[in-house]
Amino acid sequence: MKFGDTPIGESEGAILAHSVRLGKKVFKKGRILGTDDVAVLREAGIESVVAARLDAGDVGEDEAAARIAEAARGENVSASAAFTGRCNLFAETRGILVVDRERLDAMNLVDEAITIATVPPYALVSPRDMLATIKVIPFAVAGDVVARCAGIAAEGGPLLRVARLRPLAAGLILTSTPGMKESILVRTAEVTRGRIEALGGTLAPHHVIRCGHNEDEVAAALERLAEGGCGLVMACGASAIVDRRDVIPASITRIGGEIDHFGMPVDPGNLMLMAHRGEIALLGLPGCARSPSFNGFDWILQRLFARLPLGAGEVMRMGAGGLLKEIAARPLPRVAAVSETESTAPRAPRIAAVILAAGQSRRMGRVNKLLADIDGAPMVARIADAVGASSADPVVVVTGHQAERVRAALAGHDVTIVHNADFAHGLSTSLKCALAALDDEVDGAVVCLGDMPGVSTGHIDKLIAAFDPVEGRGICVPTFNGKRGNPVLWDRRYFGEIAEVAGDVGARHLIGEHPDAVCEVAMGDDGVLTDLDTPAALAAHKAAREASEA
Repeated sequence: MKFGDTPIGESEGAILAHSVRLGKKVFKKGRILGTDDVAVLREAGIESVVAARLDAGDVGEDEAAARIAEAARGENVSASAAFTGRCNLFAETRGILVVDRERLDAMNLVDEAITIATVPPYALVSPRDMLATIKVIPFAVAGDVVARCAGIAAEGGPLLRVARLRPLAAGLILTSTPGMKESILVRTAEVTRGRIEALGGTLAPHHVIRCGHNEDEVAAALERLAEGGCGLVMACGASAIVDRRDVIPASITRIGGEIDHFGMPVDPGNLMLMAHRGEIALLGLPGCARSPSFNGFDWILQRLFARLPLGAGEVMRMGAGGLLKEIAARPLPRVAAVSETESTAPRAPRIAAVILAAGQSRRMGRVNKLLADIDGAPMVARIADAVGASSADPVVVVTGHQAERVRAALAGHDVTIVHNADFAHGLSTSLKCALAALDDEVDGAVVCLGDMPGVSTGHIDKLIAAFDPVEGRGICVPTFNGKRGNPVLWDRRYFGEIAEVAGDVGARHLIGEHPDAVCEVAMGDDGVLTDLDTPAALAAHKAAREASEA
């Protein structure tokens, strides 16, 4: 890749390395300079720009990141579209993140141009949680470097996956000694049930057994629960386990169980006992299991529910990060320390999609353009297909003119339909209806026009991938050859301003009022520029489709 000061006459097609501000207009870094851009810069007196040009064999930052992400992702992991050399991986289900640490390190050691970072291995994650980010540092990287990293990511199976939590019926034995408080036993059962249910399991009342702290009674209780359909049996003793020959481990071996490991390099949780009989997991609990505060017992449960290996080797490798104990030098807030049944990984932004389908199609004549046939389906249905296949959720369609016909055209689509009774007063009224239908959990919205069937799922996902208000990308606008188009993705902070717009206009003027928040997202085709709002435009679109299929 060539990089450096580039004369303006040689800058067409180059990648702008640093933003250039011309009054209110900003050419942001990463922009591929087109003919019109060069003309504007030259007219402004700019003689040169710092830019990058790809050499033969180079792979652009987005393509490189996307290739590596595809190679790295495994079961229950999805990838965002790449933007600015970054591709993020997200969880598709609730479960435990499994990462091959050795291969992760090997990838990061290939070349400084490519990095991958993940949340901690074996973290509990939920749908839409970010698991990893692949970042290509320069604007392009040599193809052989990309191939090496992708090869490491895929060799021997995907680099990372999410092991889904699966239901598990549990049993609990509570031993007691004379004088032991009833409240302790009740509280232990409550806390344990909370842990089990938070992971999707069950601890039925008849699967909680109290008995004396002696081998005969504990062995009988273990046998009863093992034969009663429990896949996990836990024993919490009145006295802590201090040896493999203590009451609880002795009771396990008496019923034919095998001790897998005693002790773990996690504090609290050192005195954990792990065993099994056939397919049934048997646990002797440490004293800290009575507390709702997060401890080593939680790590064991999470891996059991994800059906991950849990032998001596796996347990003995838990030491890094295993100091969970609350100490004066590193206190844990008591509320925050309560059993981590919800993940703390960063979440993907929740972006809604709005399809404006209330217009009267005046320029189309007597035909409602939204119902015009596009490849065998009404135009509005084609657009709903593209939006529905994207990562946008929820999808809201605003109806108005011929509302019942539009609704019928959308039958079977997973969309929320809201009716704009004031549709005759213009586009702004439909925007207000759409935003009012979005809940407070939505971080932003892609506003789609109902007459642009060329807008694809890829276009929408690329806008969502670019969205990052913290980095100044709160308004994401698609472009083709330097020309801005639709749809536009808006951060929710602008919803109030959009709702104040009046008349038959959209919110496009607000883009000019917030230039520092605008991110132009280059697209590979003109689908983001083409609207079909006249008979001539519709006929041209159909002719082009027929020609491409001939």
